[in-house]
Amino acid sequence: MHSVFRVVEMNQTAKNNRLWEVQLTITDDNDPQLSALTNRIKEEVKGSNGWYRMGKLMLQVGHFDQAEELYQELLKNASTDSDKEHIYRQLGCVKECQGEYEEAALNLNNFLGIYLKTLHEDHSSLTDFYNSMSTVYVNMGEYLKAVEFHEKSIKIREISLPPNHPDLAISYNNIGSVYDSMDECSKALSYLEKALSIFRNSLPSTHPHIKSVMNSIEEVKKKL
Repeated sequence: MHSVFRVVEMNQTAKNNRLWEVQLTITDDNDPQLSALTNRIKEEVKGSNGWYRMGKLMLQVGHFDQAEELYQELLKNASTDSDKEHIYRQLGCVKECQGEYEEAALNLNNFLGIYLKTLHEDHSSLTDFYNSMSTVYVNMGEYLKAVEFHEKSIKIREISLPPNHPDLAISYNNIGSVYDSMDECSKALSYLEKALSIFRNSLPSTHPHIKSVMNSIEEVKKKL
């Protein structure tokens, strides 16, 4: 690794408040915080080859245009469904981050089409993907499509998770929020109350999820 410095102190200069004086100290390979950061980055950008790791790193640091350029080039040379599946998923993430939601949905649906050649649509590995799809469709204003993908995620989680698992509550909260956006208040309230019940049974009483859902419930009730 190249030289890495830690910021010790920052102060504005006395003569010019547009300038800052920064005190740095060099780290070494035994620095515990640097080691933890390095390991976290390695975990975040791990992939089957160097180009995929580079693409993930670009996404992590917000270089979306460069990541898109890289993935488009990789797509041109992809020879297997496995490679195309990965690239379409990542391109979907890139386009979502760029706010180009129609392109994001197109790439994510391309990923799903390949993925479902070998696995069933109710496979547990798809829950996070379905939630991502829902978010994209919400941003497009296509709430019915968002509900459709939330329902797919809920179906999997109701089968694979205990009834009081917080992840299931998150799914209920998510679909409740979409129904709220659609002004389908009765459906929204039903799902939000399910979410609140699970959170109260599985999380500390001071957990912010509980307060957040309670606020959502109050807002929905005002519309009834």
